[in-house]
Amino acid sequence: MKLGKLKKIDLREYWKHEALDFTRWLALPENLEELGNEIGVDITLIQTEAGVGRFSADILAQEETTGRKIVIENQLETTDHSHLGQILTYAAGIEAEYIVWIVREARDEHKQAVDWLNEHTDEKINFFLIRIELWQIGDSNPAPKFVVVSRPNDWTKSIRGTANEQTALSETKLMQLDFWQQLHDFAVNQKPPLRLRTPRAQHWYDVAIGRSDCHVALTALITENQIGCEIYIPNSKALFHSLHSNQVAIETALGLSGLLWQELPERKASRIRAFLPFDFARQPREVAFRWLFETTLKFKAVFAKPWPLASTDGQPGNI
Repeated sequence: MKLGKLKKIDLREYWKHEALDFTRWLALPENLEELGNEIGVDITLIQTEAGVGRFSADILAQEETTGRKIVIENQLETTDHSHLGQILTYAAGIEAEYIVWIVREARDEHKQAVDWLNEHTDEKINFFLIRIELWQIGDSNPAPKFVVVSRPNDWTKSIRGTANEQTALSETKLMQLDFWQQLHDFAVNQKPPLRLRTPRAQHWYDVAIGRSDCHVALTALITENQIGCEIYIPNSKALFHSLHSNQVAIETALGLSGLLWQELPERKASRIRAFLPFDFARQPREVAFRWLFETTLKFKAVFAKPWPLASTDGQPGNI
């Protein structure tokens, strides 16, 4: 078998204009998904050329599972001070928590600046410096490749964020981070139809299901020896009521009974949760990973589709 030879393509051969060509290409869902896979964030487009004062951010997006703002600045040239200042201005104006700078080449001083920002901000602010490349084999179509030059150090930020609260990172937090990282590795090996985010030192792990109004949230309650999988609805009581009116059909489709259907009175959120007792000290973790993985797939299949809306009398109605 004869092997082809990789050839690097000049970005300007394919994207003649940064805003009209590259930004429009990147804003397509499949390309934002590819970028999101590289940095571990579920990216959903809000708008291109988003106004920030007298300037415009190339792409304004949000994290699908949390709604946290993402600002993306594109520069099909070598990094410069002007664009670094622009992206900081956009981030402040939009109150973004993810800041992504995509470039042709990154100068050492700008990589150092992004590294410094990641080291001196808390865990809510995350800077990414990404190099975009185009590669070709023979006469094939050019293939894009995102190369991460600088990213947040999640482990360091988790430790520093807790230290800022004048506490040490607890043994429980360390176990949570380790648990989610192992679950992430387990799930990736199954090649699932899921977008898996970067694990954090917390008791929950969010998974997007293709809807902006709800998502799966996995929980590891180590001190209670319990794991859970839930649909979390952050801001729609109407959606919760519509799903609740189809409770029997939904639990039948899931193959699960006795789900916890809960409205959270102190805020607008609601949840639909399944639990499994799990002894973190004695049981093999693969038991938990398999249940969480398989239950997530069931929840995604059932809740990603539309269900009949509730009528005024609380009975299922028509979509």
